[in-house]
Amino acid sequence: MPRTRKLFPTPDDAESAFYDAFERADLAAMMVVWAEGEDVVCVHPSGPRLAGFEQVRESWMQIFASNVKLSVRVTDACRLDGPSVAVRSVVEAITTPGTESTPQFVNATNVYVLTDAGWRIAVHHASPPEQAPPPEADEEELPHTLH
Repeated sequence: MPRTRKLFPTPDDAESAFYDAFERADLAAMMVVWAEGEDVVCVHPSGPRLAGFEQVRESWMQIFASNVKLSVRVTDACRLDGPSVAVRSVVEAITTPGTESTPQFVNATNVYVLTDAGWRIAVHHASPPEQAPPPEADEEELPHTLH
C-alpha cells in the first residue's frame, strides 16, 4: 500500500512528535520523527557529534535505557520557516516528574526537512546554557567563545 498521507504535515507537527517521544522515552516513536540517511546529525548536551541514522538511533536508545522519564517544556522559540527547511531554536526546560528538582535548561536547535513522507528532523543540537563566571574571576580569566 503506497504511503500517501504525510505523517508530519508541518514542522510543528514533527517538533511536537519529537518532544512527545522524548518525554515518553519511546525509541520507535523517536526514530519515526528522524529523517533517514547519513546526513542526519545529533549533538546531545556536552556530547559528541553523531552523524547518520544508526548513530543517532543508538544514542537515543542509550538515553532511554535509563528508564528515567523526563518532562520537557520548550520555551523561547525562534522560528525560521522555508518551503523545504524549518529551523527552531528553543530553550528546553527539563525536569523529572514527581520530584521537586530545579529544571535543567538546555539550548537546542532543531532543523526539519520536508521529505516525500512529510516533515522530519535532520539536526538536533543541544548544549548547556552559558554558565555565569564565578564572582571572584577577573576579566582576563574568563573563557572565550570559539565561534
